[in-house]
Amino acid sequence: MTAIVRREEQLWSRCAGCASLLYRKRLRRNLDVCPECGEHARLGAPERLRQLVDPGSLRPLSDLLPEADPIDFVDVLPYPHRLTAARASTGLAEAVVCATATIGGHPVALAVMDFRFLGGSLGCAVGELITRTAERALDDRIPLVLVTASGGARMQEGALSLMQMATVSQAIAALREAGLLTVSVLTDPTYGGVAASFATNTDLVLAESGARMGFAGPRVIRQVTGRALPEGFQTADFLLRHGQVDMVVQRRSLRGRLVALLAATRAGRAARADHPPVPRQEPASRRERLADDDAALTRPADPAAAVAPSPTPGAVQTPTVRDAWDTVRMARHPARPTTLDYLDSVFDGFVELHGDRLGGDCPAIVGGVARLAGRHVMVIGHQKGHTTAELVARNFGMASPAGHRKALRLMRLAARLSLPVVTLVDTPGADPGVSAEEQGQAAAIAENILTLTVLPTPVLAVITGEGGSGGALALAVADRVLMLENAVYSVISPEGCAAILWPDRSAAPQAARALRLTAPDLCRLGVVDEVVPEPSAAAHDDPAETAHRLRAALLANLLPLLDVPPAMLVRLRRQRFRRFGTTRGVNRAGVR
Repeated sequence: MTAIVRREEQLWSRCAGCASLLYRKRLRRNLDVCPECGEHARLGAPERLRQLVDPGSLRPLSDLLPEADPIDFVDVLPYPHRLTAARASTGLAEAVVCATATIGGHPVALAVMDFRFLGGSLGCAVGELITRTAERALDDRIPLVLVTASGGARMQEGALSLMQMATVSQAIAALREAGLLTVSVLTDPTYGGVAASFATNTDLVLAESGARMGFAGPRVIRQVTGRALPEGFQTADFLLRHGQVDMVVQRRSLRGRLVALLAATRAGRAARADHPPVPRQEPASRRERLADDDAALTRPADPAAAVAPSPTPGAVQTPTVRDAWDTVRMARHPARPTTLDYLDSVFDGFVELHGDRLGGDCPAIVGGVARLAGRHVMVIGHQKGHTTAELVARNFGMASPAGHRKALRLMRLAARLSLPVVTLVDTPGADPGVSAEEQGQAAAIAENILTLTVLPTPVLAVITGEGGSGGALALAVADRVLMLENAVYSVISPEGCAAILWPDRSAAPQAARALRLTAPDLCRLGVVDEVVPEPSAAAHDDPAETAHRLRAALLANLLPLLDVPPAMLVRLRRQRFRRFGTTRGVNRAGVR
């Protein structure tokens, strides 16, 4: 009797939209779209591929990667146990399926995410697989199609998962430079680090009907703002109204729209056939490119050796060992020096530049030209404040889209003027408010990350206080990343991590330790290049000495970068982030 009941349950499915009881075979024939109300049910990656690609054309790409638990993360369960359970329940190796295929006869490379696998979260393996797929598209000179479904970056891999936002973005930048089309298809849901990187920095962004996309999730926004959300907030139609996607497409029309776009791309390429592009100056295969870059990084006579200068004498000092939670509280101390404090004490002649030229001037981001030991630089940083009034006025250092676009404008100006860029990172994260989502927070962050991967001028980033998630990474894709001794840098706040993976937020101290967010931890992981020691107590107890040490560290790291040719600088910056994949970053860091 029990077997019969279970069989009956398998034959029927209840719509999440209208609660209608639907015959499963009928629902599948309708592409898992409710025939009563039009609700688009979530699809696993295998079914999505079956709907999109030409029959018999699918050629899966290898998903074999070493087992990775880069920070030995444990919450109520060890991370490897969660991976094992996800693989057993989905039949997938990871949260993305990658392949080459044809769609309407047009060859493409595809990376399709699967929300069933740990919420489609972006970890080192997922970033590596999507990057390999983009590199395959580059080698084969075919378009790249991404289908996203994700809650964001994977907490269990700490800051290394955050680095994947930059790694995949720079692979997309390489396709742009080669004139190859990139398309992302947003499906429900697409949030966090995925939304703020490759989901929104492709040439075309399509949203499937019913999809939701944003940088911050609805629950976070309600908690932060204490407000009810507008009707239809973050839905595909909302995104279309606010200019954040190219089109909203019903599932039954998605394949046809992709065929039309791919056909236009092929026609454009055919029209240029009589004028072939200048051959790329880099070796043809990825293996050769990687070998070339490895040689450049170790060749003593090459100017690129300047990218990895010897630590300054001050940096040799052994940092004070603190508990991770104590460090978090130290990083958030209201008396801790801010960007404006450092602009006054470390730099000379700062001239602030305002506005994003699109209608806003975010007070959480300050930037402008200054001098560092007589050399002109562009300095951009988050600004919090010390008093309650200052913190509120500066939105606690949480940048709006206007802030990220102001930073972007100043970065591009610096490149045109051949000025080095120095960024000072101190933010709990990007602004999670309703207006920020309406103005395209995810896309603003994504564009900063993408631009920094190709900026032809030296970029030096310093984590001075809190380095929170994508809001921090938007200013930290750099040639060298420094970190003050009592700063923190993480994919998520300890409180947020505890609320999701532990029974309650009171586990924040445990989460802080598990996330490996302190400067020594991140230096061992290779995320940070150098720890700048603070005075024996902390930066806020002796701001003058802290400024002196930071100035020395900035000069020691920046001056050698000035001798590196721009093309080599960009190439090595990209290689720095390329190494954060499972096979080339975690093992290199030597953490395990």
